[in-house]
Amino acid sequence: MAIIAPGTAVPDFVLKREDGGDFTQDDLQGKTTVLVFYPFAFSPVCTDQLQIYEEALPELTEQGATLYAVSTDATPAQTAFREKLGVSIEQLSDFEPKGAASKLFGAYFEPAGMTNRALVIVGPDGTVAWSHLADSPGDLPGVNLIFDGLASVSAA
Repeated sequence: MAIIAPGTAVPDFVLKREDGGDFTQDDLQGKTTVLVFYPFAFSPVCTDQLQIYEEALPELTEQGATLYAVSTDATPAQTAFREKLGVSIEQLSDFEPKGAASKLFGAYFEPAGMTNRALVIVGPDGTVAWSHLADSPGDLPGVNLIFDGLASVSAA
């Protein structure tokens, strides 16, 4: 499955916030959003990824980006993961139906039944502005990729 292409309107989707509320395509309107798809809470590469992104969060926010982390973990696991890491990046669960939103974005790794490691930048108009799919779930996309993606969006 290929990652969602730039220029594509964001599909209708529903993810769950930590408070149990819905997060949908409507929540992306009017701002630049980075959806960070990651495989599993508490795994070593995911831990590194979110900690690195958290360190860069002030610079990313300064560039007008809002980050959300998405996995197929259940909400309580994501909350525990965020709290243990001490990160502020909001976690969004794609647990049930498992991977439904990740599949729509082309960020689902079917062989293992989990979210793949991917980045999707959505512009304020609700259109995908930039996307990246890691070669494998074990590859950590450096924060420089997000900065490059944001630069390409602002240059467009």
